[in-house]
Amino acid sequence: MATKRANSIEVKKINRNAIYKFLYKHDPISIQEIAYTLNMSLPTVTQNIKELQERDLVIETGLFESTGGRKAKAIAYNSAAKFAVGLDITRNHIGIVLIDLSGKVIKNERKQYPFVNSKEYFEGVGNLVKHFIDDCKIESSKILGVGIALPAILSDDKQTVSYATVIDFKGGSVKSFSEFIPYPCILSNDANAAGLAELWVEGNIQNVVYLSLNNSVGGAIIIGKNIYTGENQRSGEFGHMTIVPDGRTCYCGQKGCVDAYCSAKVLSDSTNGSIAEFFRLLRLNSEPQKALWEEYLKHLVVTINNLRMLYDCNVILGGYVGAYLDEYIEHIRELVSKRNTFEVDGTYLHVCKYKLEATAVGAALQHVENFINNV
Repeated sequence: MATKRANSIEVKKINRNAIYKFLYKHDPISIQEIAYTLNMSLPTVTQNIKELQERDLVIETGLFESTGGRKAKAIAYNSAAKFAVGLDITRNHIGIVLIDLSGKVIKNERKQYPFVNSKEYFEGVGNLVKHFIDDCKIESSKILGVGIALPAILSDDKQTVSYATVIDFKGGSVKSFSEFIPYPCILSNDANAAGLAELWVEGNIQNVVYLSLNNSVGGAIIIGKNIYTGENQRSGEFGHMTIVPDGRTCYCGQKGCVDAYCSAKVLSDSTNGSIAEFFRLLRLNSEPQKALWEEYLKHLVVTINNLRMLYDCNVILGGYVGAYLDEYIEHIRELVSKRNTFEVDGTYLHVCKYKLEATAVGAALQHVENFINNV
């Protein structure tokens, strides 16, 4: 009898989750259409919708036009039922965002806050999160958790840092943050987080390589909408592919890495660290920005073509540099097509949709994804 009851509860949970996921991916829809599409009985769908409404996860958005009988109610998921916070931890700054269940950025901030592996630093991060949420005027019960993206390689269980040179946090743990943040915390690699954010808004893309052009170069390999992490959690470390044998010294100690030629710093160092100022001057055909850009593109195109040859899928350019590439993408496509052995155009190449705080958004989306999968 107990087993039968357990099976009944499990089936009910599976049905509820299927209905919620369906609503999440669709515009407002009627209960009748949900039942028909999911091949469920009308009473089953009606009961589950009622339970989801009681939890404020589903709302009625109006009525559909009548087709002869009573007007059907339009049902939708409530994107404001829950929220998540994302942190982008860098060497010198912290980016912080609040997103709703749709991934929409409700509020974002970026503060200069140099990373220091000390209790005082993590306490400061905790205070930043608390004040940020207070400013958003969101009830704490609506916060799913805090996603924390780091320029580091994580352990298999995502609890500790196995490798970090950009920040001094090798061997560090999520506990350093969670001690001062009163919400569930999840660590993620910064480039993987940004890749997840891009995939979230690109509903039809299954396979993609995301190239993160931040102050350090990274990336993410996404196969079947899932991030491929590799056997040692080191996949997507595109910044450490060698493109110039015995070339410039990378911060990792090796020579000729992509990072030494394609990081945002290669450009922004000419404008006191401002990437926005670099592109402003580039539009004015100013030197040395114009010469720097041509040199930068030469190495970026080699990197992009290598990724296309390796993975044969769409490539998305993101990070600080990616955010400014909309007006240059056609030119870059022309350049990559000239290097391509098989294709005459570069239409596989795209610019990131998230221009601001993609990494922090992706970190927060981990909590949203966990919530959606477990409603």
